[in-house]
Amino acid sequence: MLKMITEGSLLMGKYVIGLDYGTLSARALLVQADTGRAEAAAEFAYPHGVITQDLPEGWSLQHPQDYLDALFSLIPQIMAGIHPEDVIGLGLDCTACTAFPVDAQGVPLCFDPKWQHEPNAYAKLWKHHAAQQRADRITQIAMERQEPWLGSYGGKVSGEWGLTKLWELLDEAPALYQAMHTWIEAGDWLVWQLTGQESRNLCAASFKHFYRQNIGYPTLDFYGAVDERMKNLIADKYTAPVIPAGKSAGRLTENMAKRLGLPAGISISAACVDAHAAVPAAGITEPGEMLAIIGTSTCVMTLAQMAHPVPGICGTALDAILPGYYACEAGQSCVGDLLGWFCDHCVPADYQARAKEKGQTIHQYLTSLAEGMRPGESGLLALDWWNGNRSILVDFDLSGLLLGMTLQTKPEEIYRALIEATAFGLRVIVEHFRRHGVPVEKLFATGGISRKNAMAMQLYADVLDLPVRIVEAEQGAALGSAIYAAAAAGYYETMQEAVRHMAAPVSRIYTPDPEHVKAYDALYGEYKRLHDFFAKDGVMKRLKNLKQKTPV
Repeated sequence: MLKMITEGSLLMGKYVIGLDYGTLSARALLVQADTGRAEAAAEFAYPHGVITQDLPEGWSLQHPQDYLDALFSLIPQIMAGIHPEDVIGLGLDCTACTAFPVDAQGVPLCFDPKWQHEPNAYAKLWKHHAAQQRADRITQIAMERQEPWLGSYGGKVSGEWGLTKLWELLDEAPALYQAMHTWIEAGDWLVWQLTGQESRNLCAASFKHFYRQNIGYPTLDFYGAVDERMKNLIADKYTAPVIPAGKSAGRLTENMAKRLGLPAGISISAACVDAHAAVPAAGITEPGEMLAIIGTSTCVMTLAQMAHPVPGICGTALDAILPGYYACEAGQSCVGDLLGWFCDHCVPADYQARAKEKGQTIHQYLTSLAEGMRPGESGLLALDWWNGNRSILVDFDLSGLLLGMTLQTKPEEIYRALIEATAFGLRVIVEHFRRHGVPVEKLFATGGISRKNAMAMQLYADVLDLPVRIVEAEQGAALGSAIYAAAAAGYYETMQEAVRHMAAPVSRIYTPDPEHVKAYDALYGEYKRLHDFFAKDGVMKRLKNLKQKTPV
């Protein structure tokens, strides 16, 4: 679907394109290189969606063909009305770790009839959590070996990351492992298709594959300690150069230029992780400024001047977002997905009917009922772990909890309690950063929930006791990719200069209510007790084991 953002004909000038490959769809922006103003936008829903049907619990796959179909659909749409020679560069971001095996020509092995029925041949989406036990084993090996890189990843390896998913592939489909040329992030694969040159982006390599700027990957003997069959992993299958965001990864090939209607030879910037790309779009260029991208999940990004080991976060990496700074990442695995689950499975039919009568979505209707409640009024408290805990526990075997229900409990009370739980989870992350020397003085927010639910954002401000600044960018990651593209094309001398000219403004600020801050401090104390107890007690894991052992 194409959206013309500026009325009338497009302005004369130079343009860059930003592509954002998300969980369910891809978005494209045509952006003025001078101002960062978006002139046209388009979205493409993946035909295969997220593939979970007929797969074991925890599996989430995608089909790489959807990425190409999105590319060939989106670019011609946003190019309508401008001269191709006015486009000087293209940048893209993608969810991560979303990776899959390809051959030496960059063809995904799932395209080969030999492997089309092998699940491990497809892209394992970021929220593929089936490899968590392997992640725990990798953590144990790294700790025993006192691997120096482990501290850069919060001291614990995540089941969402590259090596855990690759080890799963090796165990379950060893012939596929032998057949593949490399295991590649979706963003890097797309850059390869555009440029004809294989490369890896520093952002994903650092945060999802243990690469460290100026040091490289872990030593080969570490991979051999994980599994003897992977002792030559880096030398055999990770040979491509690693390129920072904002730097060019190559030039658009003649063949791709013809298919897309773009000039051959324009700069293609190195790919970036989607959440990380949103940081420059928010205008963040200094430590102390944190961005929360609040959507199906929440990704939390901030910058630091030094490498601070912060246990339980997703990682710290030099130059991964802006040159000269350490990027720090944390996150929550389930936010919008949690509210969606509740609306899809737990809301009575009469509520759905009333929402329809009022011309509202069920989310809007529940929000209208819940927004007048005072903190603690429902007597409910939840743990937001329906999809496990990303930060600070890094444990995807944990599950959700709702406490305090009675026969009088109403759906809108539960809905608000779930939103409160996500805000409390973010506060855990913020306080954890501060305790470990990473300042958090300003909070910026983007993503669908930040724009659509004012009640939630006011609640976040009250829980965190911080003003929440809403970034006026409907497609923050795509805008960030466009900013990287402008820098990579040489339109600006530095990334910081590109950010100053092209970042989105703040459209609204939610200020904490002192009375609500006090009330939420008390409720947060109870949340933290539950958080700490269930982080250590194994009841959730025992329940999961019983579920898996129960005959179908």
